[in-house]
Amino acid sequence: MAGIPQLGDVRSGKLAGNITAFGRALRRAGVRTDAMRIALAAEAATLVGVQDKLDLGAAMEAVMVSREQDRMVFRELFDAWFRDPELANKLLAQMLPSAEGKAEPSRRRPRVREALTAPRNLAKPLEPAKPDRELEFDAAMTASDRERLHNADFNALGAAEYLLVERLARDIRLPIPELPSRRLRVTGDAGRQHARMHWPGVLQEAARTGGEILRLPRLARRLQPLPLLVLVDVSGSMERYARLLLAFLHAATRRAGRRDVFAFGTGLTDLTPAFRLADTDAMLGAASLAIDDFAGGTRLGSSLSELRLAHARRLTGRRTLVLVISDGLDTGEPALLEQELLWLRRHSRRLLWLNPLLRFDGYAPLARGAGVLHRHADAMLAVHNLSALEQFAASLAALMRSGR
Repeated sequence: MAGIPQLGDVRSGKLAGNITAFGRALRRAGVRTDAMRIALAAEAATLVGVQDKLDLGAAMEAVMVSREQDRMVFRELFDAWFRDPELANKLLAQMLPSAEGKAEPSRRRPRVREALTAPRNLAKPLEPAKPDRELEFDAAMTASDRERLHNADFNALGAAEYLLVERLARDIRLPIPELPSRRLRVTGDAGRQHARMHWPGVLQEAARTGGEILRLPRLARRLQPLPLLVLVDVSGSMERYARLLLAFLHAATRRAGRRDVFAFGTGLTDLTPAFRLADTDAMLGAASLAIDDFAGGTRLGSSLSELRLAHARRLTGRRTLVLVISDGLDTGEPALLEQELLWLRRHSRRLLWLNPLLRFDGYAPLARGAGVLHRHADAMLAVHNLSALEQFAASLAALMRSGR
């Protein structure tokens, strides 16, 4: 049986197949598209007609795209997919004989390039899925490939690259600084800081050895990791960063002590129950179900107000390390944000702002919300790629020792 081409001229009766294949390409590009949306797109194409490409694209976009960040991906992929095949073949025939030197690099988005270069031959039988094999480095991946992924911005990755980088981010460990607690424990380490002689223990040891003192037990404070409070921005501009950074923090702080995690967008969502799950993928699934304002707006001030009113006990005195993961593009009132950040800073040990916009060399916090957050944060750090995450993990201890 001959292979069934997914691409073809709509005038030859292949519109339904083209729309179905286009929907699959959208899924490969990371756009949330299911069978119902594809069926609606086919119905919209029937109602609007194919005479005007702009009308057809607008009608299909209205039923197939539900997130603002996917619209440009849809439009690029639509223009590349629904083109005149005869014109494309003529241009290709003219270019092939005279092509010399290196081809000009594609200016399409990585998600669009990946969707267009995926295999499209439906005549071959489907092979068993091998999800884990694609997510591992092997000898075929060159050093330049590894270096590129290590320094690639999370927002510029293709779908498969994004999954791979997410797995790699889980291997980065975040050493939470430890401080002496109020509780004491017996130790034999004479060089331990703030250790003092445990005289009852000395007498008990001497009684066991007939009055001979062979060991001098001491009392020292137990070391405890600092309590951790994480606030993650899940607005539309932070969508690609939020998921990956949640996976990173879940794996990196697995052995930490107390950790409370909240997502904020137009409201505040408690993700602490999800973070108690041992498996990172299960945590991401539970967090996705819990967040109902994902890819929306950002109101950090009102979210911090809700944190103060409903969850103030999550802050353990002035010992808590607070991580605010956001691009600072707040749409709320700056006065409210100022007031709530003053309260948060008074009740925490350090307030660190993890900002993915630091990927731009000339970035400055000029937005109103970003300016307020910059004034009250103890440090602003980049978290836009694997290299930045490793630098953050390596410098955390030094940031905690530095004064305000």
